[in-house]
Amino acid sequence: MKAAPECIPCFLRQALEAARMASGDPAVHQEILRQVHSLLSGIDLNAPPPIISRQIHHQIRRISGNPDPYKEVKHRCNQLALQWLPGLRERVRTSEDPFRSAVLLAIAGNIIDYGINGALQMQTVEETIDRALHQPLDEQVLELFRQSIAAARSILYLGDNAGEIVFDRLLLEQMPLEKITFVVKGSPILNDATKEEAAQAGLTEMVRVIDSGADAPGTVPEDCSREFRRLFEQADLIVAKGQGNFETLNETSANLFFLFQVKCPVVAAFLQKPLGTFMLTRPD
Repeated sequence: MKAAPECIPCFLRQALEAARMASGDPAVHQEILRQVHSLLSGIDLNAPPPIISRQIHHQIRRISGNPDPYKEVKHRCNQLALQWLPGLRERVRTSEDPFRSAVLLAIAGNIIDYGINGALQMQTVEETIDRALHQPLDEQVLELFRQSIAAARSILYLGDNAGEIVFDRLLLEQMPLEKITFVVKGSPILNDATKEEAAQAGLTEMVRVIDSGADAPGTVPEDCSREFRRLFEQADLIVAKGQGNFETLNETSANLFFLFQVKCPVVAAFLQKPLGTFMLTRPD
């Protein structure tokens, strides 16, 4: 999926929010904005937004000297989600269709995205959880997803954000854990989960966890490690969480299912869906 002119002010907003997380020095904030503005003046809008975002955050980390500006945010989101987990697990257990409920709650967790909203409040997350089980899904795609999981010998699960990955545990518990490899980022980018956050969220005790070897807030297989590319090519089924994975993989031919929320006007226009829509979909 290509970027759009509307992405440019969003990138600048994201850069300023990240700069303030990375450093308390206003002079650093100004230098980051100058450098990012210069970068954006020459970008190719034919690239997916996560590719451009990766370049911006490389600049932010370099200028600020902070290797992980979102570290505190990631830890806090994981801890809050872990507090909610027992109650969410009970909602799944007592629902009419636990698999469907787990899918919806995994998608609800995708609201924890500090790239889209650096001022995200936990009240917003709680409101999203409360409405999650009442959201519509494409029932044909849901049934195909259910069947694909049952038939798959190997499943590659592409994780997204810290906090969100705790919600993923609800869906993982409905799947054959021995067949799953869960993928996190190779190094910090935005509030995306790395192995450190995966361990905090308890994922490393459930399934095999690897990192992609890359740090785009999406997945670009050619930029990833040899191990990841091998698994990506050989997996019977790929589960891709988050809007960034949709933006980078929506034209793939893999047996892949996307789970995310529509959180920006550019993606909403591309999909012709309202903001806030819960998406379970496949590549075009």
